Order: sequence, then C-alpha cells, then structure tokens
Amino acid sequence: MQAVAREMNQAETAFLRPAEDGFELRWFTPAVEVDLCGHATLASAHFLWQEGHLPPSDMARFQTRSGLLAATLKADWITLDFPATPPLSCDPPPPLLDALGIREATVLRSRFDYLVVLPEAAQLRALRPDMRTLREIEARGVIVTTTSDQPGADFLSRFFAPRVGVPEDPVTGSAHCALAPYWSARLGRRTLVGRQLSSRGGTVRVEDAGERVYLSGKAVTVMKGTLL
Repeated sequence: MQAVAREMNQAETAFLRPAEDGFELRWFTPAVEVDLCGHATLASAHFLWQEGHLPPSDMARFQTRSGLLAATLKADWITLDFPATPPLSCDPPPPLLDALGIREATVLRSRFDYLVVLPEAAQLRALRPDMRTLREIEARGVIVTTTSDQPGADFLSRFFAPRVGVPEDPVTGSAHCALAPYWSARLGRRTLVGRQLSSRGGTVRVEDAGERVYLSGKAVTVMKGTLL
C-alpha cells in the first residue's frame, strides 16, 4: 500500500477492504501511513455509493486507526462523524514561527498538529514556509488559521505537513477536527464554515459536537483506472 501511495503521489491515498461491519479503511501519504484523514474518507464514501457498493441511503462505516468512522449522504453533501481533537495552548517549538516567517502568533497543540492563529487573512495568504525547517517540527503537520475576510466562510486555514510527505495539503478534513472546537469556542457557535486556502482550495462545513466533530463536504469522480 505504501508503494502504491508513493506511485500515486497524492496527499493521501485511501485503501478499502470489506470487513464484517462495513469496510476497513487505511490512509497513506507518499511517505507514511497516517492515523486520520478527512478528504480521503469522504472520497471513499463517495466511491462506495457512486459505484453501487452501498445504497446512497445507507451509512458508510469504516474501521480505522482512529476507531469507527461513519459517513452519510444528504443531497450532494457528505457528512463525516469524526473524533474531535481540541487544541490546547502551548509554547511553540523554537523553529516553528521562524519556519513560517512570522514573529508573533498564538500557538496551540492538538493530538496531531500545531495550530498557529494569525490576526489577519493577508498574512495567511502570504505565507511561504521553509519546508526544510518545518520538516523538523515533531508533529504530523502545522495548521495555520485566521478569521475569514470572505463571504460565506467563518474562518480560513492552510495546512503544511512536509514531515509526512505533504508540503501543503489541498483540503484537510482532519485538521478541522481541531479547527472546529477552536473556532466554535471563539465565535460562540457550534456550526461554522471553514475555507482552506491552498492553490486548489476547498470548503468544509463543521459542527462542534463535544467529543465528535461533523465535517461536511462534496466529492466528484474525476478518474477511473486499472492498477497493473
């Protein structure tokens, strides 16, 4: 699986196998297997419904390294039931802010990642991180976030994970397991919309439900093929 993921060279490649209660699901970057991935789970659920492996009315159930995960389809939105990973305040590791090219920021730590909060959206867009230095940070990745200056979105983010072979991820569902509780507490609302500002970009609807986070997004099939 790792060799296939390296050949695919996407942020994550998902692998499904029928199991007794649903499907076993594993995720690999080009470099390592990861414990949680949102957009590859969303794509996996989309595939199962689209290709007739599950009726669209059925819940998709996945056995993963992060426990049982579920996905449901309503209209063209897929909602994932994921574990919350609320971030806590921490002292930033010495290279972190330098690697991002910023002097001061609020820094927190979730189960997987550092979360860096910036005061302005312009700073987020202008980030050009030093990937070599970020690779030395002992965490899966670094989430950088700020309040939104775009209509229809409550907060903005970017996600960098060169340590696991993903310089900048297009859209990171699992990062929103930390972003949702952070912004829900800060903005005083359980239901929010996040926009990730990678070059491809993406929108994630989030709902803070205490120990769980509901993440909603859309998926389309862009390619079919045969691996020889």
